[in-house]
Amino acid sequence: MNLSGNTVFITGATAGIGRGLAEAFYKLGNKVIIGGRRRALLDEVTGLNPGMEAIELDMTNMASIESAAAWLKAHHPTLNVLINNAGIMPFDDPSSELDDDVVQSVVATNLLGPMRMTSLLIEHLKAQAASTIIHNTSVVAFLPLATNAVYSATKAAMHSFTQSQRFALRNTSVRVIEVAPPWVNTDLIFKSDDPRAMPLDAFIDDTIAQLATNTDDIYVERVREILTHPRYTEYERVEARNLAMVDDPIPRH
Repeated sequence: MNLSGNTVFITGATAGIGRGLAEAFYKLGNKVIIGGRRRALLDEVTGLNPGMEAIELDMTNMASIESAAAWLKAHHPTLNVLINNAGIMPFDDPSSELDDDVVQSVVATNLLGPMRMTSLLIEHLKAQAASTIIHNTSVVAFLPLATNAVYSATKAAMHSFTQSQRFALRNTSVRVIEVAPPWVNTDLIFKSDDPRAMPLDAFIDDTIAQLATNTDDIYVERVREILTHPRYTEYERVEARNLAMVDDPIPRH
């Protein structure tokens, strides 16, 4: 991927990985537009990065997504990079009754939102000489957390969708990339500075370096170690991971 001279739109870019990627692309000489629900945070990020633009966007609301996509095509005709980053990760318990409102919110934000945004921008991206779609999934797409079962399921679905979309677009100008972060020290759940969480700066640096290559699947070393571990079956890896989290859980507040 060419890391400069692009017009980049990033969803969920007011904090964490989204903001980190937005500021990294901005520093590399790209036109960057960020999307998010909270105007105050959008203004904070753009105020610290002159020339960066922002649009209010609710990824659970189809009308909001349609409005954002139309605005992007009208005001940024050179748009050639879409980064679907927005996501929420509430705790749940699949061994008991789930809160349906929470389930619908997670599915709408993490799965339907990126599918809808991509669908509305796909013809525009295909018309560019070279364009890129980046889907931010998670290591839990492959190694689900029982304490965040719905989140894990949406990320597994996005991994599947990414693979299908990459194949379907193989003969076009659009490249489809998956970024699957490990546990990164952000406020997605609670920014606890837990030593098991990868520092955000290190994750962004590693991800940007890999995006500069021809790699379509962006996995930092700790994710590659999990995915290629030869000793266990898939479920044994899931079981071991979750038993470890029972003994030493992720902080909830």
